[in-house]
Amino acid sequence: MAELPLVFALTGASGAPYAVRVLEALTRARMPVWLIVSSHGWRLLNEECAIADVPQLTGATGGDWSSVTVFDDADRGAKPASGSQRTRGMLVCPCSMGTVAAIAHGTSRSLVERAADVTLKEGRKLVVVPRETPLSLIHLRNLTALAEAGGTVLPAAPGFYHRPDRVGQLVDFIAQRILDQFSFDISIAPRWGDPV
Repeated sequence: MAELPLVFALTGASGAPYAVRVLEALTRARMPVWLIVSSHGWRLLNEECAIADVPQLTGATGGDWSSVTVFDDADRGAKPASGSQRTRGMLVCPCSMGTVAAIAHGTSRSLVERAADVTLKEGRKLVVVPRETPLSLIHLRNLTALAEAGGTVLPAAPGFYHRPDRVGQLVDFIAQRILDQFSFDISIAPRWGDPV
């Protein structure tokens, strides 16, 4: 049976390197991805990774996007907006607190938000990767509402038990946890108990 696509949204919270690394791992493994990048997501990619457009993002993630389909965030009628389209679930990485609030309250003003709404209503896996600190009470309440609705909150907070000495190892730690949430058989970082 063919792999179902992962809906992968990239929004405007800091943490673009996490998104690039996860996308690289998925494209190298030829996993189908439905990619949605918000306008703030593109700004973030440019500011944090000097990636300004799809060709540059393609190059930064290995160059072979035969398994990736890109959707416009303004197109709320695209495939990810329909519950009749079967998917593996959805990842929002990084996930801004504005996007968390919209998902938690079902406002669905964009394709990212509508796809997340659909993911929850269909009982599929939704993982959001917020990178904000400190968290206000509003943030905490919205994250709680999202979790109560069935979403998984995976903060971009890497561990240090593998004794990282490069930023890339910290990025890989979170990228691995994200990939594991969707049961991808992809290994890019050591696990607890692995030799350091």
